[in-house]
Amino acid sequence: MRLRWVAAVAVIAASGGAVAWLLRPSPPDPVAEAPVALPSGQEVALIEALWEDQGGGPWWLRLRYLAPAIAAGAGQVDADAATDDMLALCRRDALPMLESDSRPVEQIIVSLSAEAVEFGASAPDVMQYFDAYRPEDGDCIWEEF
Repeated sequence: MRLRWVAAVAVIAASGGAVAWLLRPSPPDPVAEAPVALPSGQEVALIEALWEDQGGGPWWLRLRYLAPAIAAGAGQVDADAATDDMLALCRRDALPMLESDSRPVEQIIVSLSAEAVEFGASAPDVMQYFDAYRPEDGDCIWEEF
């Protein structure tokens, strides 16, 4: 499944004046392929992709997904399963985005959230998982925070 994107919008962060480019997926194509199953079996929806300039050249790519199956309760996707899903999402979505962009990306951050939360907002009651990867040799290499 290839993602289609609407036009990028420039965003200036309040702290440090960093520049980020925000991409949102375009509305789904009614004839699009079925969602690709993640290792846990859960289905997620991309909320947004953020390209963040870290100053002096390196960029971070953040991919934020809505993942209701990580919410507390029966049938919850646990942290171990979510870790496998985030690596799969990095490989499936982030790596193709890097191929079509010339920015020097130093880190890819993939996040799953049980509910939509505004980027940077605190939401202690909402289950969220985050993992960071370094793009290297066409793969996503896990990086400890």
